[in-house]
Amino acid sequence: MIFNKDGTTTIITQEKTTIIEFVQRVEKKYDTLKNDNIIINLFSLKEISINDINEFLLLSNKHKASRHSFVIVTDKISYEEVPDEITIVPTLQEAYDLVEMEEIERDLDF
Repeated sequence: MIFNKDGTTTIITQEKTTIIEFVQRVEKKYDTLKNDNIIINLFSLKEISINDINEFLLLSNKHKASRHSFVIVTDKISYEEVPDEITIVPTLQEAYDLVEMEEIERDLDF
């Protein structure tokens, strides 16, 4: 698991562990991440299922409730397949763009 901080956004890249272990590790580190926007980069994984993405649901809901962005990056699953509470995009650039738009909306109290 690789953490890269870019301003108020932390990008977490998954490489070798299972999704369940990955989510558990993120939850353990959450106190250090809770004030940042979080981008979960799953691009290096060859196979991802809807069940894998759903493992992030509780963490995503918790983070968004604190008025921060939580975005998952993968091109293996379409955003139409996941629950509405989970934000998923196919590229890292789209994740950055989405975080920026959500920050503007929060600044404007939308």
